[in-house]
Amino acid sequence: MTVISNTTVISNFAAIGQIDLLHRVYGQIALAMEVYEEIQAGMEEGYKFYSDIKGLIHPKNSEGWLRLAWLESGREVELFTALPSRLHPGERASLAIAQNRDWLFLTDDRAARNLAQARGIQLSGSLGCLIAGIDLGLWNVSEANHWLSEMVTLGFYTPTSDLTDYLVAE
Repeated sequence: MTVISNTTVISNFAAIGQIDLLHRVYGQIALAMEVYEEIQAGMEEGYKFYSDIKGLIHPKNSEGWLRLAWLESGREVELFTALPSRLHPGERASLAIAQNRDWLFLTDDRAARNLAQARGIQLSGSLGCLIAGIDLGLWNVSEANHWLSEMVTLGFYTPTSDLTDYLVAE
């Protein structure tokens, strides 16, 4: 399954120095060009945690696992322009691409999540990524809760501080 992320999930993992966790769960992740531009603007504003992302972007790095994506069809441009302007361009582009191409959309933005759900777009966020890693045996719940706690310390809002309740019992 192809995955596209907006800035929120990338930021949460980059801010705690764990951007590679996303790679471990999903392999390659697409970033709309508009998301890349938001990341560039964040670097210019002094968000140092974005500096590690530059080397992970393909085609800038031939081995990069963050792949740039563009609105490629008239349908995607129509979807993009029809989305509410209160969303950032990166969210709108990611939503349009995810909907048109049937990709999994990663976001923690409430408005973007609500629109994705209303449009039937497959959806996950930072919590879902941490849980997916547990389910895949890449890390344990204690590690995931630690990373979640670090995200919360840096301002990430979440309804839980313990992912145990979200795990499927076997």
